[in-house]
Amino acid sequence: MARISVTVDGARYVDDVEPRTLLVHYLRDRCGKIGTVVGCDTSNCGACTVLMAGPDGGPVAVKSCAVLAVQVDGGAVTTIEGLAGQDGELHPMQRAFHANHALQCGFCTPGMIMAAVDLLRENPDPSEAEVREGLSGNLCRCTGYQNIVRAVRAAAAELRGEQVLPAESAEPAPGTPAAVEVEEQEPVPVPVVTP
Repeated sequence: MARISVTVDGARYVDDVEPRTLLVHYLRDRCGKIGTVVGCDTSNCGACTVLMAGPDGGPVAVKSCAVLAVQVDGGAVTTIEGLAGQDGELHPMQRAFHANHALQCGFCTPGMIMAAVDLLRENPDPSEAEVREGLSGNLCRCTGYQNIVRAVRAAAAELRGEQVLPAESAEPAPGTPAAVEVEEQEPVPVPVVTP
């Protein structure tokens, strides 16, 4: 066993852990941070992404299934639960994901949000292509990414102090129809089969 001291979402934890314990399991099992999900356990999906203190002291996104808990000894970790303010107010990225419908099943959302926060730390005004590149290590199987990109850019604008329009009044993306008209159709008769 190895003794570690880690600050997680502002609270200090001192524990004895097996040297092989992954950070994702430590966060979930010991700290109760179940918003950090176990996805692939191979660092491919990014669902377990958290922010860790980097070499310059600033937070850096890491895939917690690829980091041992002992590697964080003496450091600090921020999970999706710790991203919101102490008063419970959501982080601008969390609000933007909600406002822009940037999730469906929600499994990838915590990791996607944490990676996006790190992206904006490095690039506060990313283009659509830069958002896609910056989040390329996080996989989503539901959304098609368009609303995720829109959410990240909306959060970036808010963090820069710009006026952000609600998602409903935002301009449609180039090449997409402003509204989809649905023609009324006659109901299709369903044949009744009797044995």
